[in-house]
Amino acid sequence: MIADTEQQAEADLRVSPLELFFDLVFVFTVTQLTASLAEHLTAGGLARVLVMLAVIWWMYDAFIWLANAMPPTTHPRRGLLLVAMAGFLVVALSVPHAFEGSGTAFGLAYLLVIAVHTGMFAGAGVPARSVARMGALNLLNAALVVTGGYLEGTTQLLLWAASVGLQFVTPYLVDLPQFQLRSAHFVERHGLVVIVAFGESVIAIGVGAGHAALSVPVVGAALLALAVCVGLWWAYFGRDDDERAGHYLAGLPGARRNQLAIRVYNIGHYLLLLGILLLATGAKSAVADPGSPLDPAPATALAAGTCLFLLADTAIRRTLTLTPNTPRLLAAALLPTTIPLGTHHSALTQTAATAALLAATFTYEERRAPR
Repeated sequence: MIADTEQQAEADLRVSPLELFFDLVFVFTVTQLTASLAEHLTAGGLARVLVMLAVIWWMYDAFIWLANAMPPTTHPRRGLLLVAMAGFLVVALSVPHAFEGSGTAFGLAYLLVIAVHTGMFAGAGVPARSVARMGALNLLNAALVVTGGYLEGTTQLLLWAASVGLQFVTPYLVDLPQFQLRSAHFVERHGLVVIVAFGESVIAIGVGAGHAALSVPVVGAALLALAVCVGLWWAYFGRDDDERAGHYLAGLPGARRNQLAIRVYNIGHYLLLLGILLLATGAKSAVADPGSPLDPAPATALAAGTCLFLLADTAIRRTLTLTPNTPRLLAAALLPTTIPLGTHHSALTQTAATAALLAATFTYEERRAPR
């Protein structure tokens, strides 16, 4: 009877409209990060985006865990989520100049987000000891971000990187087995976040085209860049992997389920999001001038983003015992060979080769792999 009740709770909890509304801020956040990376496509610019994405994703994902524990079904909960949404909006607005004067706004808005999360989490039915530990660690995390926000340059980057390091150890210092994770909602919520990130790639294609006349090369490059996005969408959703992942997690003991959730949906999805962000940056440059060779940086971003997504997706699938994986690993190994096509021939050539490689990979996979 207890098992039946738990399964019914799993099935009944679905993503709410407010959670979808909440995701709109994340669309803007990814857009801001993409624009920042496109403007500073250097090692230093990439390091800054790596840190900002990690810092933001940690707390954003924390709200997914929170909504899983206490769905926004009452007006007080909804109101607090809207306050957190406002905090995330200020964080996103601060991204372009976070290391050039806007770090203070970033840090203070981040502190607000953490305060709302900790207060709501205290009422989620989690043992007080776990809430206290999580709150203290997140407060330390916020202190690093706020302090770094008042500084600039290397010191700020190091403090924010220390915050990222703290995030990696936090799950091991909190009593995760006490948290009752509901798999169906949790997996669906992260799938929607990936969809949101793909939406940013489509936006980047449009921004890259700008106000240029719709010539055949521009339209061709835009369609091919969209085909690359479709290929990565297929990698994540094409074989109903999200549903299969939900069933797999639901069958695990609570402690094991929570540990895998951290590895797959916090760390693994951070890498997926980073891959999409890099792809969007490269696609933006490719569509802007499809007939000309790409500079090495955007050509590398286009290939590296696609490759990183496939590698992270494969690691996630292996963790969740999903197959097949070998064709995806082979495609990831071949993607760097498309970079010379972009730098020595044209952006259109590299984008076409990337799209063709993904199409061949998943066509082979569908024909050879049993469902």
